[in-house]
Amino acid sequence: MNPGKLFILIGVLLIVVGIIWTFIGKLPGDISFKKGNMSFHFPIMTSIVISIILSLILFIIGKFR
Repeated sequence: MNPGKLFILIGVLLIVVGIIWTFIGKLPGDISFKKGNMSFHFPIMTSIVISIILSLILFIIGKFR
């Protein structure tokens, strides 16, 4: 696969994920605490979903090489 096409594909995928992420916000498995003027957010489920998506993308890229 041509590296230029690969970068275009990755860019389009990132745009799509960004648009979806904007509308979804946070996933149900994410942890958020707010106490007074301090807030803490740990995106456990978001990290898992991103890891799975990146693993699939890299697996597909590896198949074309």
